[in-house]
Amino acid sequence: MTYHAALSPSRINDFRQCPLKFRFLKIDKLPQPPSLEAVRGTLVHAVLENLFLLKPAERTEAAALTLLNQQWENYQKAHPEVMSLFSDDLPLDEWLEGLPPLVTAYFSLENPQRLEPAAREKSVSVQLPNGIHITGKIDRVDRSADGALRVIDYKTGKSGRIEYAADKIFQLRFYATAIYIATGILPKRLQLLFLGNTRSLTIDPTMDVVPQTVTEIDQVWQDMEKRLDSGVWEPKQSKLCGWCPFHHYCPVWDGTPPQINQQGVDQLRTVKSQLN
Repeated sequence: MTYHAALSPSRINDFRQCPLKFRFLKIDKLPQPPSLEAVRGTLVHAVLENLFLLKPAERTEAAALTLLNQQWENYQKAHPEVMSLFSDDLPLDEWLEGLPPLVTAYFSLENPQRLEPAAREKSVSVQLPNGIHITGKIDRVDRSADGALRVIDYKTGKSGRIEYAADKIFQLRFYATAIYIATGILPKRLQLLFLGNTRSLTIDPTMDVVPQTVTEIDQVWQDMEKRLDSGVWEPKQSKLCGWCPFHHYCPVWDGTPPQINQQGVDQLRTVKSQLN
């Protein structure tokens, strides 16, 4: 089986946020230190995935909270190092208290007893008509009786102003495009469910979303290729720098980037294949 690197919505958003951060993640493959934000997302997503393994009548808030406790116990056993992330400034008990409201918030947005997903944590991997390989993982796909598809993505944070949601909207369009390329079916509805403040964002895409997204991805790839050729992956300073784990490598913070991983460069170039 031939290996091809692929672009995901998260990595495209990383590149747009900061080309140097993208290089550290995708080319150099530098490890990211664990974060409680990532752990929280992992736990809540696992609860909502496993909730649909229960019979419809059993999909209650109480059952979801039981799943949450089970997921936390399992995570601790598999990742005992997580306990090192807690401190006097953020005690374990305080952090744990923030998890149940995210799970119960879901029930204010949907009634899972009335839903029967076609797929959960669905992986998609396709080659676009221009030769670019893309990949992603969709939280949930619903299929109605008439075959219409709905894409659902859970967010454990809060929704913000619509002008600041471009990366999240792109993620939905990315998934819709991948599904259309793979199946010939354009999802009828795309939804973000924000558990942090029980709000949703809904998009009903039209067919023009596919060529528009393909063109957008192609432009991103062209920008990446320029940096592959020049070897220059510049940092982009922004308010998001405060959450970046690579300060000690970043020139903006008086750090020194390591020598670029040439194997990572070669692998990234395989994102685009020559079409026959």
